[in-house]
Parts: sequence; structure tokens; C-alpha cells
Amino acid sequence: MSPDRFAALIGIGLVQVYRYSLSSVLGRTCRHLPTCSEYATEAFSRHGGWRGFWLTSSRLCRCHPWGSHGHDPVPLCLEPQGIFFWRYGRWRGDHISHRFSD
Repeated sequence: MSPDRFAALIGIGLVQVYRYSLSSVLGRTCRHLPTCSEYATEAFSRHGGWRGFWLTSSRLCRCHPWGSHGHDPVPLCLEPQGIFFWRYGRWRGDHISHRFSD
């Protein structure tokens, strides 16, 4: 098993721990579709530990009362970013569709 795949499994495990413990206490308040925990699980599964971490981190930074909202799926593919690893995250939310159905 590659280190990136192992990191992805750890990330998915942490999301599951959050889902079944802290999430039930805080309530369901995500402003996006899919929810932040669903997004994180899909990001780790699709893009591995390193890229999934940056995608999830940027999503969590956008999910606050004054942040973005709407349909925000995990990207299907990502361009390699080299040493600019933070560019894997989509930090501003310009890409988000505010309509939940077309």
C-alpha cells in the first residue's frame, strides 16, 4: 500500500469518527451540497491523502456563516501543482453553483 493511499484511509477514518461522534452533537449545519464530511470522504477516495487533505481544508475554510454556499462537488481531476501544493484547494468558492438542481 502506498503512503498516499494509507494517508487517504486515515483521512477517511477521521471523517467517520467525526460523523458518528461530534457531528451528532453539533447538528447538521453544512451550507454546501454534498455536506463537508461527504465531500472529504470523496476527496480522499478520489485524489488520495495529500490532495484530499488540501481539498478538504479549503472546503472547511469556505464553510462558515459568511462563506460560500450551494452545490460544490469534488473535482473529477486535478492538474499537478508541483511545489505549490496549496493550489489543490479551491479557497475562494468562485466555482460554486448556487442552484441545487438544473
